[in-house]
Amino acid sequence: MKRRNIMIGLGVVAAGAAAGGAWWLKRTPQDSGMPAVPESADTAATPAPAAGDMPLFADDHILGSAEAPVTIIEYASLTCGHCASFHTDTLPEIKTQWIEPGRARLVMRHYPLDQLALRAAALSECIKGDGFFGFINVLFANQEKWAHSEDPLKTVGQYAALAGLSQDAVAACMSDDATIDRILQRQTDGRDRYAIASTPSFVVNGTPVVGNRTYEEFNTILEEAATKAS
Repeated sequence: MKRRNIMIGLGVVAAGAAAGGAWWLKRTPQDSGMPAVPESADTAATPAPAAGDMPLFADDHILGSAEAPVTIIEYASLTCGHCASFHTDTLPEIKTQWIEPGRARLVMRHYPLDQLALRAAALSECIKGDGFFGFINVLFANQEKWAHSEDPLKTVGQYAALAGLSQDAVAACMSDDATIDRILQRQTDGRDRYAIASTPSFVVNGTPVVGNRTYEEFNTILEEAATKAS
């Protein structure tokens, strides 16, 4: 698969900008500066079964118990306003009511819709363990501050410094080709496997859910998934 293929997918995303309430990339693929998926196969992770016949990968970021009957895969772009709303308004209640009691687990995958989101995503991959989700929460909670600052990547790097990364590490992480390729491979997999075309999008035990929802709406979806899984 040629690296430029990801650009075709992003073009489809931009063409659908009028649909739904998601945040969309409105520039052309050429303007976006997004690299394309490499030809090499994805060997960085091994698929494993999950509820609803959803393959998970060894390097997936998972919040919650592996024994949870409901699996939520989230596809998000760090510059997406609706993704930020999900993380600040909806996810805290999902954590309290579903993830912490072991009823559901969240798998977060990057679906960057612009170059800035891609570089920030690559940086986040250098923060391991529980620190990853903490860093993601900081970026979403402060999205308006860093994404619209004079030097967004510098500001993101300052957040990463608070997480313990040196200036040299920040620069290396943002430009790591292997990490960027893996992120784009996950993005392509989401598009091809689940027809993901906007952010945020979710897959709940195999069922696609498009767009941010209130907790009440999400709770209904999760209750239905839990009932089917029982």
